[in-house]
Amino acid sequence: MEKHKIVVLDGYTENPGDLSWTQLEEFGEVTVYDRTAYAESDLIAERIGDADIAVINKTPVSAATIDKCPELRAVFVLATGYNVVDVKYARSKGIDVVNVPTYGTHIVSQYAVSLLMEICSHIGHHDREVKSGRWQNNVDWCFWDYPMMELAGKTAGIIGLGRIGKETARILGALHLEVLAYDAFKSQEGAALAEYVELDELLSRSDIIFLHCPLFPETEGIINRDNIAKMKDGVILINNSRGPLVNEQDLADALESGKVYAAAVDVVSTEPIKADNPLLKAKNCIITPHISWAAKEARQRIMDITADNIRAWAGGKPVNVVN
Repeated sequence: MEKHKIVVLDGYTENPGDLSWTQLEEFGEVTVYDRTAYAESDLIAERIGDADIAVINKTPVSAATIDKCPELRAVFVLATGYNVVDVKYARSKGIDVVNVPTYGTHIVSQYAVSLLMEICSHIGHHDREVKSGRWQNNVDWCFWDYPMMELAGKTAGIIGLGRIGKETARILGALHLEVLAYDAFKSQEGAALAEYVELDELLSRSDIIFLHCPLFPETEGIINRDNIAKMKDGVILINNSRGPLVNEQDLADALESGKVYAAAVDVVSTEPIKADNPLLKAKNCIITPHISWAAKEARQRIMDITADNIRAWAGGKPVNVVN
C-alpha cells in the first residue's frame, strides 16, 4: 500500500487524550497538532506542507491554502459539517473532501432532550442553591425558583425529521408527548413517529420546538421575528443543530418579552461565542459550548469512520466524498 503523509490540524477536540490516533498510522506518517489558529492561513498552509492528506475538524482550508499545498490530495473532516473547506475549489484541483455523515445520532438527540429537561426542572441551578446553604436555612421543607414542568400531554414540534430528528421523536414519544414534524422529505418511518405538518401549523401548535434541520439558504434564520410571532405564547425552543438557524437578536427579544418562555442552545452563529451575542444576556436562555456531539463513544465512532474513509480512499474506492 502506498504510504501517505498525514497531518491532523486541530485534533484536540476529537481526542483530548482519551482516544488514540494509531489507526491513522496504518496509512503512513502522521503528525498531530492539537490546535492551529484558524485566522492564520499561512500557518495552516505551513503545517500541511507537503502532506497529501489533511485531517481537520474546524480548521479552514481555503482556496489560498490549497494553492500553497500542491501535494494535497484529500481533506478528511472529523465531523459531518464541511463548510470550513472550499469544496468547489478543492474539486477543481482534484482534491477530495470527505466527511463523517453519521456518528452522533443517539448522543445528539439525547442532548437535545437533556436541554429540555434542564428547562423543565433547572436541576443544575437547584443543586448549586442547595450547596450554597440555602436549603438548610430554608423555612419550608422544599423550594423551587422556576416553574416545575411536566412534559406528558404537551406537543413538541421537530423541524427536520432526519436521523437525529427521528431519534428525538422516539424519546419524546416515550415521554408521552404528541410529536409534530416539518420536513421537506417525508417517510413512512417518520410518519410512524410524528405527524407531518406544514411549518406554520407546527409553529402554532407546538409547546416545544426542536431544531434538527441542516443549515441551507432556505433554513438560515428560520427562527426569526415573523415565525416567532406565529408560535404559542410561552413556547420553548431547543437548538443543538446549527447556530445560524436562529436570528439571535429576535430570539433574545422574544425571551425578554416572554413570548418565548425559555430557550436552550448548544450552537450559536459564531463559535466560539462572541461577547456581544445577545443570547448571553437574554432571560431564561441556557447556552452550552457546542458539546452535543462530544461523548467519548461518538468521538471514537468519528475516529473509526475517518480511518475507514482513508482506507477506502487509499484503496481507490472513496466513500463519503462531499464534493
